[in-house]
Amino acid sequence: MTRVLVVDDDRSIRRSLEKFLASEGLDVITAADGPEAMRVAPGADVILLDLGLPGADGFEVLRDVRAAPHPPPVIVVTARDDMQSTVKAIQLGAYEYLVKPIDIDRLRLVVRRAAESRDAERTLGQFVARESESFQVGNIIGRSAAIREVYKHIGAVSTSKASVLMLGESGTGKELVAKAIHYASADRDKPFVAINCTAFAPGVLESELFGHVKGAFTGAIGDKVGRFELAGAGTLFLDEIGELPLELQAKLLRVIQERTFERVGDGRPVPLRARIIAATHRDLTAMVERGEFREDLYYRLRVVEIRLPPLRERPEDVPLLVEGLLVKINRELHKHVRAVAPDTMAALARYPWPGNVREHDRATQRRERPPAAARDGAPPRRARAHRRRLEQAQGVRRPRDQSPDARSQDRRLRPRAPGRPRDGGGRALSGRVRP
Repeated sequence: MTRVLVVDDDRSIRRSLEKFLASEGLDVITAADGPEAMRVAPGADVILLDLGLPGADGFEVLRDVRAAPHPPPVIVVTARDDMQSTVKAIQLGAYEYLVKPIDIDRLRLVVRRAAESRDAERTLGQFVARESESFQVGNIIGRSAAIREVYKHIGAVSTSKASVLMLGESGTGKELVAKAIHYASADRDKPFVAINCTAFAPGVLESELFGHVKGAFTGAIGDKVGRFELAGAGTLFLDEIGELPLELQAKLLRVIQERTFERVGDGRPVPLRARIIAATHRDLTAMVERGEFREDLYYRLRVVEIRLPPLRERPEDVPLLVEGLLVKINRELHKHVRAVAPDTMAALARYPWPGNVREHDRATQRRERPPAAARDGAPPRRARAHRRRLEQAQGVRRPRDQSPDARSQDRRLRPRAPGRPRDGGGRALSGRVRP
């Protein structure tokens, strides 16, 4: 059951709020002054806090509560209806600011939303703890000069909250590097939240990013916490940022500039505390020139730029990747694969891996070898087919013995071994044939 702490020096208000919240199925505890509130706050899931308190004012209580690890959401309920108090409370981390006299319907909605946020934070915290234990910066494997430069960027960026833009082909490990930056930083115990901008329709993507309130649009039957809010003070990873529609690019630019965002259907600002790491496989510079990506957003995201090399540019890392993947396969699938044959390893190193590390890992898990043409140093089948089409278009005729189909043609011309007699169409004759 959700426990709510009501902090107010007015006894009648405490009793009224206690009675109302209890009727909503909540467990309620109360405090009449600042020191008592700070003493019992660790056991609360949601706090309703007045600012004018004896012993220690509400700002001191708010500062003390928010300084604790995994603090509960604090809803300020006060008679102070001035800008300075509102701004200060929000800056100190207040979840919401309500002015007396209290709108009961509004209070019910805010408390319910705060309780849901607390539950989501707990669930996310358990996931973060598991991820922190399982993820190591050493999960990125490689000793080549190109990957060593990436290591240097991770070390430099992890000491700040600067926005990062990662560029690289699909499958080069952009999300893995984003996690390495997060878990190497001082905010490693905060959430790492990722979203792929191509996974949602534009209207749905806005709700996924910023959240929405009940009734914001058709089908919004309840409040939804967005990814920006879920990330808290951690890291938000925006994958495939190049696919973001121009309308959402303008909204994202404003969020980065103002460090606040608004839920869909709700005009009240919510502070942005997370670091933003964006990634794409597209050429954003060319997209800016074509008017497909906002130039101002590009430079806002590109405070630090990290380019990830494709696997074909670091073939010396392939044996290390194979060894690391074998360790993972043996551990997770209870296998006992000790090594890869030398000729197979050489073939893996020669293959260009158009799908980069992702393709390499999947092929290794399926125990596949690269195409035979790649192992022999010849162009892959797709390249041969393309070359054949070009030659046909240009009217080039190749000698039969040098044609890519020479083997199959030779098989058709090869003398047939003695066997059952055949008719003129090459079909075997049925039944006994008498001499």
